[in-house]
Amino acid sequence: MSDAIRHEVGVPVPQQQRRSEAETGQLISYVLPVYNEAEGIKHFHAELTGTVAQRPEFDYEFVYVNDGSADGSLRILRDIAKNDTRVRVIDFARNFGHQIAITAGLDLAAGDAVIVMDTDLQDPPKVSLEMIDAWLDGAEVVQARRRTRRDTPFKRFTAHTYYRLLRSCAEVDIPVDTGDFRLLDKRAAEELRGFRERSRFIRGMVASMGFQQRELLFDRDERVAGETKYPMRKMLRLAADGVTGFSTVPLKLITRMGFASLALALAGIIYSVTLRLFFPEITVSGWTMLMVVMLFLGGLQMLSLGVIGSYIGRIYNEVQQRPLYIVRDVIRHDEA
Repeated sequence: MSDAIRHEVGVPVPQQQRRSEAETGQLISYVLPVYNEAEGIKHFHAELTGTVAQRPEFDYEFVYVNDGSADGSLRILRDIAKNDTRVRVIDFARNFGHQIAITAGLDLAAGDAVIVMDTDLQDPPKVSLEMIDAWLDGAEVVQARRRTRRDTPFKRFTAHTYYRLLRSCAEVDIPVDTGDFRLLDKRAAEELRGFRERSRFIRGMVASMGFQQRELLFDRDERVAGETKYPMRKMLRLAADGVTGFSTVPLKLITRMGFASLALALAGIIYSVTLRLFFPEITVSGWTMLMVVMLFLGGLQMLSLGVIGSYIGRIYNEVQQRPLYIVRDVIRHDEA
């Protein structure tokens, strides 16, 4: 946990002190990535603490991960940590991305169960209490599946289509309509910490681990403040990581397209030779057909190179062996 952070970033991180379960009960950790959420982070923390107060039999820790925010989020998080002894703040040296922020939070979290959720209140804190109940009932991983979501029609359509396409081609059974809002048992969280690839698609990693998994339906709310931190560019990148990280179908499609192109080429050769030998009086139209074939094969080759390049790029990133993230500071209540 904190040893993992020390290993990753090369900076001293104080050891996380576990409180005795006999004295304080089980510990629930919340991992909360933050990127430019200054407008709503205080409201979120108030909602979250008010929610967990309904279950006083547990102890809680809130691990906020400031992912290189540039809008004053860190200052607000320092103030929150100063006033709440349960808060830890991991401050990244720069923006490393949402999936990496979740990873850093998991590395520090010390709970018997770890809940990952966003801080824009689209993931309702009250749902996390239902996750805890499912965990107590024996589930080792509790996935929050969106029953409804208040997004644009375009986003709903593309998300609906993508999750089903990914599930149909992935080599693991990735649940549809689920994001990163989930609960992990301590054992499952420990296993997830062992996944250190750079191009991360955490929902796929969790699905690949197995364990006793359960889905929990919920209605996703609108953002309370600010704007989405997942524009089209980042969504496409995450989608590509999901496909290339858990499926070799694109590579298999290239092979199939190659065989199909070969079959068409052979058919064209047979057609041309037949006309030349048996019907010499028939003129084979040349330029139009030639240009169509050349452009088709050229486009197919470039597409194939692009797909292969995506996989090679993942290999390149992995063999560099650079740290997943760099932490500037870990802020605790007595240091805020």
